[in-house]
Amino acid sequence: MITKITNGIIITDTLEKGKNLYFEDGKITAITAENLPFDREIDAGGKYVSPGFIDIHTHGAGDCDFADNDKELILKACNTHAKYGTTTIFPTCTSSSFEDTLKFVENIRELMKENAPGKPYIAGSHLEGPYFADGQRGAQNPAYIKAPVPEEYTKFYEAAQGTLSRISFAPELDGGLELCDYLRERNVVASFGHTDGVYSELKPAIDRGCKLATHLYSGMNCVTRRNLIRNLGAVETTFLEDDVYAEIICDGIHLPVEVLKLIIKIKGVDKLCMITDSMCAAGMGEGNFVIGSRKDGLPVVVKNGVAYLTDMTAFAGSIATSDRLVRVMHKDVGMPLADCIKMMCENPAKVMKLTDRGRLAVGYVADVVVFDEDIAVEKVICGGEEVW
Repeated sequence: MITKITNGIIITDTLEKGKNLYFEDGKITAITAENLPFDREIDAGGKYVSPGFIDIHTHGAGDCDFADNDKELILKACNTHAKYGTTTIFPTCTSSSFEDTLKFVENIRELMKENAPGKPYIAGSHLEGPYFADGQRGAQNPAYIKAPVPEEYTKFYEAAQGTLSRISFAPELDGGLELCDYLRERNVVASFGHTDGVYSELKPAIDRGCKLATHLYSGMNCVTRRNLIRNLGAVETTFLEDDVYAEIICDGIHLPVEVLKLIIKIKGVDKLCMITDSMCAAGMGEGNFVIGSRKDGLPVVVKNGVAYLTDMTAFAGSIATSDRLVRVMHKDVGMPLADCIKMMCENPAKVMKLTDRGRLAVGYVADVVVFDEDIAVEKVICGGEEVW
């Protein structure tokens, strides 16, 4: 069946009016002003027609954490995100026990076999930890923070059977560069985060393929002195190295508007990926929650739209959904909408090596979001079938 979306402002590299978007069998077949044959018509009502949002770093939503290792809860979290425009998602696990991390990887592997049109696409698993610098652990459970253990991460990779997409780690730790090599050789994305590394320690990892910074500014150091000499921290290293992409939590809280403006000025739109880094409270109200699994996660309180550890010493992920990221960047930061969508869709797809998602273009998967001037999502299409 051929579907035609008409009367919308189509977001590609620019904002295109007067064109129709056609898709069939889950793939985009044309974007044109011509009136081609169709079986079903969707009137966008003058609203924006965007690629589906891609969240490469999220821990959950809808009071469900991916680390709970319950398939139904994992799907509920994914479906909650889909309401807000996320059509492709990389479930992320915080630092957990070896057994729980292995179970997480296995669950995502099995759920990916069930990917189908009409559902948010689970694109791979992301391990955020446990190989982190203790001093930069943030809301990660300190009981599990350690240097890389080859006997562990090799088993994670083997159990995933090709579905492990990424590991975030601190490259300066003993065994960090070996982990980087291991991931590069297996086409798994290596990302530096929760790190106290300085330029001389991070640059070898970057040269080995570790070209993504996990949530810039969060869980990483800035310029620091060692033996009286100033060294670039992870933040400045990210800015200096042109081929490094950076995640940014654009909820307006983790990174205030002025900081977001600075990041864009230095790094540029082409190397930034907007992420929610959401925990289970995304899509929920205020109250008490847990980041990580219900079994041994850390208690969190959500107040005034912000998730904190209960001792108020650190943010505990975010409660953002992807629409909020676009809204903050467009409305508050003042970025052109096409640039916001590039950071929400195209750049994440490039970083995570997705070749048929992240753009509205012929041959790409028909993941489409329709939203209004306030970035309020009104329709979500996954693989050519409506979700919301």
